[in-house]
Amino acid sequence: MITGVRLIIIGRQGAGKGTQCLRMSRHYVVPHISTGDMLRAAVREGTELGRLAEQVIQAGQLVGDDIMIRLVAERLEQDDARTRGYILDGFPRTVTQAEALDSMSGDRPVDAVIDIDVPRAMVIERISARRTCRDCGMNYTAKGIEHSPWICDSCGGDVVQRADDTPDAINRRLDLYETQTSPLLDYYDRQGRLTVVDGSASPDEVFARLTAAIDAVRRRA
Repeated sequence: MITGVRLIIIGRQGAGKGTQCLRMSRHYVVPHISTGDMLRAAVREGTELGRLAEQVIQAGQLVGDDIMIRLVAERLEQDDARTRGYILDGFPRTVTQAEALDSMSGDRPVDAVIDIDVPRAMVIERISARRTCRDCGMNYTAKGIEHSPWICDSCGGDVVQRADDTPDAINRRLDLYETQTSPLLDYYDRQGRLTVVDGSASPDEVFARLTAAIDAVRRRA
């Protein structure tokens, strides 16, 4: 097993990024750095960046490049990321962020950029079937007829469908993702740094494909 990697993981919502990043974090013994988790933590803790991000979010806008770059730069300077590596989930999302990451990486460049590719129809189906505990956030998958109430196995909270997990809302988010991410994929593809992995199989099979692709890239380096 190869340990100590620096990875960027890209993929549509519903592609299974979160699940696979957690598995790879354990496999390669590196921190999983989710910018979504970091933003929520910064807002909750009331840090300077958190306060800036909260103002943007409350205005119904996307958090800008400057805030995201500062947030990630601070995280990558922590000891675990400096010495062992990292898996970036949710960053970069724009070419400006990618260029900033290349600059801040310096003599510790990213080993691989992986796009987990899942067809749009499949991710809509996956997200539409997602149910979430109101209290602890545990995710479930609806299968067939649902019985009400649905109680969380972990904490006993109500399991519901999120308001933004309807097909119309999902399509709007996917449209935004395509607009943002297409130039980013082109950026890494032109540099010969992008590896596309089919994410439409079972989680175990996708994990095997991901680790094989990452290890192959590292051996060629």
